[in-house]
Amino acid sequence: MDVSLGGLRPDAGRSRGDVVDLMLPLWRALVVFRVITWGFACFGVWSRWDGIHRPAGAVIQLAVMGLWTIVASIGYSRHWGRRNTRLSFADLIVTVGCMYLTLLAQPLLDIRAGASVLTSVWAAGPVLALAISRGRDGGLLGAATISLALLSLRGVDNAARILSNVQLLLVAGLVVGYAASTMRRATSRLRDAIAAESATAERLRLNRSIHDGVLQVLAQVQRRGNAIGGEAVELASMAAEQEVALRTLMSSRAVTGDRGRIDLCMLLLPLATPRIDVVVPAGQVLLPTAKATELVAVVKEALSNVSKHAGPDAQAWVVVEDLGADVLLSIRDDGAGTTVDRLEADRSDGHLGVSQSIRGRITDLGGSVTVRTAPGEGTEWEMKVSTA
Repeated sequence: MDVSLGGLRPDAGRSRGDVVDLMLPLWRALVVFRVITWGFACFGVWSRWDGIHRPAGAVIQLAVMGLWTIVASIGYSRHWGRRNTRLSFADLIVTVGCMYLTLLAQPLLDIRAGASVLTSVWAAGPVLALAISRGRDGGLLGAATISLALLSLRGVDNAARILSNVQLLLVAGLVVGYAASTMRRATSRLRDAIAAESATAERLRLNRSIHDGVLQVLAQVQRRGNAIGGEAVELASMAAEQEVALRTLMSSRAVTGDRGRIDLCMLLLPLATPRIDVVVPAGQVLLPTAKATELVAVVKEALSNVSKHAGPDAQAWVVVEDLGADVLLSIRDDGAGTTVDRLEADRSDGHLGVSQSIRGRITDLGGSVTVRTAPGEGTEWEMKVSTA
């Protein structure tokens, strides 16, 4: 199935083991950075060739740097290298080692007197790698490690001379780390959105098949059973219940939200039966999980009262309205009804279903509840709670 999301296919930006990975451009840029900066280091050695104390040592250092550039570039171009931060930490260790290999080409006294550390800007590679793989903290760790290695080579007396390099490393670690963290969150959300769209498309396809087949058969059984009468009425009732169950399943959507919140509508939809209609908004109504669970318990208690007291033919409606900062929940039936005085008398007589299971729960949630009822006019509960 080829499902698109705003023109972006699920395999956009895919590499081995990736579904959607917006981090790929950063990793590819890191590979290019590694190669180009190794070229800069080679040019730096060539331009300073006459001033290098031991040229053979510089060649050995560049060879090691080039070999590691190839290894790291291959790793960062593969799924295992991007997902496993051990390569980034190994990059940091090898880079520090390559910085100290400058001692093969230049004596320590010359370096502290002003001779260049031959790794040059190539040493910033693991800072960027850790920033991409571990975010801001990884970038700062890499920058601090490279800065300490540079300080140990230059000497404490020359700390002021390397201050600009340290600042650039820290800024690079912070900026790239922040960008990587942002893109990682965006990747996760995009992956979830594509999965949700794919699931929705598949559910719509199944819904069409169910509507064209099973639901039509159940509707026909219900009509014929009621028309025939007798024992066929029970069969018609069972068909009606299954039709409602299938329609509820067809309208289902993802239950979970984010940050400990859950969709109240999805929790209420399964309560629908031939005698209970559940009407919810098209979008999700996200509430804290504990609050949504309590509201569902309130609805079940109210529907239980309808079943017990409203009469055998009573119809009930559960309606959810999203008011933004609040959610309004209504449970109404067209049953026998009662009076407010009777409800208070029941509470006084020890029948605590209304006072504790309904009023008490809503009060504990910081909400408000009103009830309207009259003999022969049914009962309507109206509850308002905050979505926070």
